[in-house]
Amino acid sequence: MPAIIRKLVTILDETRREMRRDLAIPIRRVVCCAVIENPFASRYTEDLSELIAQGEELGALLAARAIAVLGIPGDQVQSFGKAAVVGEAGELEHAAALLHPRMGAPVRSALGKGPALIPSAKKSGGPGTGIDVPLGHKDAAFVRSHFDAIEARVPDAPRANEILVCLALTTGGRPLPRIGGLTHAEAEGRDGLR
Repeated sequence: MPAIIRKLVTILDETRREMRRDLAIPIRRVVCCAVIENPFASRYTEDLSELIAQGEELGALLAARAIAVLGIPGDQVQSFGKAAVVGEAGELEHAAALLHPRMGAPVRSALGKGPALIPSAKKSGGPGTGIDVPLGHKDAAFVRSHFDAIEARVPDAPRANEILVCLALTTGGRPLPRIGGLTHAEAEGRDGLR
């Protein structure tokens, strides 16, 4: 059964200046969120395949929306991350079912690549609970300049029987990175690490 979506929320963060220095290219980070009905709220169910399928559906939807907001082709996205907040009538495994088995494939498809693991976070909470969506380089996990996070929060979600699902995409890493390591330009993207 498709996800029952109560609302979609998009958060755009654009950094143009850091430490009194203009950035040559502004860094745009977007989080697209879906507030969905939890089909397993208030009951234990062994088979979570319905949420697994909804994760795939939401991966495609949220990736398309995020790419459109960034205003660049999908293959120019540099980093990604995902997260979910489960309302009090749900359990963390419901978030895991959405985020892990099948959500990544449509996101990678929309980006044209993305062999690195998509960083993720999950927690339980009520309306207005914030979550830090972890970010990492989409092609090479060792690119330190892209270790980051962006907060997502929807004031009226998740309600007890809902799940807030978030996907974050960026056009770059942190502003003014200088702690060394593999750079975006050096990343090969063959094994998801380097």
